[in-house]
Amino acid sequence: MKNLEIASIFGNMADLLEIKGANPFRVRAYRNARSSLEVLTDNVEEIAKRDALKDISGIGKDLAAKIVEYIQTRRIRAFEDLKRELPIGLVSIVTIPTIGPKTARAIFDHTGVSSVEDLEKLALSEELLTVPGIKKKTLENIVSGIGLYKRRKGLFLLGRSLPLAKDICEILSPLTEQVAYAGSLRRMRETVHDIDILAAAPNPQKIMREFTGLPMVERVLVSGETKTSVLIADDLQVDLRVVDLDSWGAALAYFTGSKEHNIRLRERALKRGLKLNEYGLYDSADTAVAAREEADIYEALDLPWIPPVLREDRGEIEAALEGSLPELVSSEDIQGDLHMHTTWSDGALSTAAMVEAARGQGYSYVAITDHSKSLGVAGGLSNEDLLRHVQEIHELDRKLPDFRVLTGTEVDIRADGTLDYPDEILAQLDFVVASVHSGFRQDIETMTQRVVRAIRNPHVRVIGHPTGRLIGDRDSFELDFDAVMVEAARAGTCLEVNAHYYRLDLNDVLCRKARESGVRVIISTDSHNAENLQNLPYGVATAQRGWLGPGDVLNTQSVEDVLSFKGRHAGA
Repeated sequence: MKNLEIASIFGNMADLLEIKGANPFRVRAYRNARSSLEVLTDNVEEIAKRDALKDISGIGKDLAAKIVEYIQTRRIRAFEDLKRELPIGLVSIVTIPTIGPKTARAIFDHTGVSSVEDLEKLALSEELLTVPGIKKKTLENIVSGIGLYKRRKGLFLLGRSLPLAKDICEILSPLTEQVAYAGSLRRMRETVHDIDILAAAPNPQKIMREFTGLPMVERVLVSGETKTSVLIADDLQVDLRVVDLDSWGAALAYFTGSKEHNIRLRERALKRGLKLNEYGLYDSADTAVAAREEADIYEALDLPWIPPVLREDRGEIEAALEGSLPELVSSEDIQGDLHMHTTWSDGALSTAAMVEAARGQGYSYVAITDHSKSLGVAGGLSNEDLLRHVQEIHELDRKLPDFRVLTGTEVDIRADGTLDYPDEILAQLDFVVASVHSGFRQDIETMTQRVVRAIRNPHVRVIGHPTGRLIGDRDSFELDFDAVMVEAARAGTCLEVNAHYYRLDLNDVLCRKARESGVRVIISTDSHNAENLQNLPYGVATAQRGWLGPGDVLNTQSVEDVLSFKGRHAGA
């Protein structure tokens, strides 16, 4: 599918236009379109054939024409024009944390630098101090940002890698007896280094030809009878391995990993006089004990089948032996989404359209939580606008007897821990998400007290994206989670698992800490358009990796239980 190819181009166009100083609304249009295409489950080419591109959130007449142009010609003339005006390397520079579009443009105009490598040389030699506006502290931040950029290089977000893997499996499926993605992607890690595809096929040469001929393949690295490696967009490596059907289960377990989990399985095999490898589980006479089905491998080792998301050697073997593996939460358990935005702030859809999209997911309730006034860049609502928005939501809720639309806000937690709206306004809302959106460099004690103060507010039901991270772009701010968990448990305030694959915040480790601390989480999509609702499985997978079950996630319950939860805690 060309969905991700076009999404990448629109993202690059947004960055170049922003560097150029174009109209912010035009820049946002490209970014919204990119977000919609990244999570689009249907093939954009098929949508174009139906003349239905404008049905995609954020795609108007102009962008639809550009999509058609790319489908027909594999290029977009406006993008080519932009690249002639500004070097494409500036896109990499502007993705370095701490470097915004204005700084990137100033650096380019005064030094001609348009690559991260050349920028690093200038930064380390302090020549960047000759650029107007760059002072010593700015230079330190740039050097730090380059370090973060280099650490994330070669890491690919789950939400971008998984759709690609699914597409490849779907394309290869007619040529195989079995096909699946494996590796860290099957374990649903938040980032992956590459994509592993495993297939059992009667004609390996035919499937290898099909694989190397895929339109998304940019370069073939290795081509063989049983393993072929290719590079696709952004230098993402995809490895295809073909195995015998009789070894399918053993190969799937082996290539899913993790390495540490596999070592534990091999140790159990050795203690039983068995040998375990990617071909099967064998006795001392080299007779296969189990190989065809993955579950048979575990059963032969006196273990129940362990879900891939738990295979990190974090106690899953011990839990399996004790019969205490958790019942994991699933997407089907989620009854409502409690964090989403509309055109009242920085969303792409009206309140009614956003609610209709959520109803299409099978939910029974949602909370509309547009930004508060301090977040001006996101069009945050004034006190008066929020109250008008509340009236609109009430009117919409009355029209839907089988569905609840809750009034809400994502209110900013200010630097001192106070909130962006007074309590008398928050008291009029059904659901309040409180989030940190600025002041990330506060020390750990100050930041912890800031968040704890918000947790204690009787109107705050959940702390949104609690560590503030953007995977690969911004590290988590410092927070004492021991103190945060204690206070959240006492107050009955939940912590969010933000399902957007750029955030996945809380992460899996903190999800498990929440479970052990008696803190409930809420899995929300933080949707800004209809397509963002499709991010829910990433948040669910993160919760699963943190061993969370339905009882650990508040929005698996009815709306009445959600709204009464905080009030049931004496400290609230």
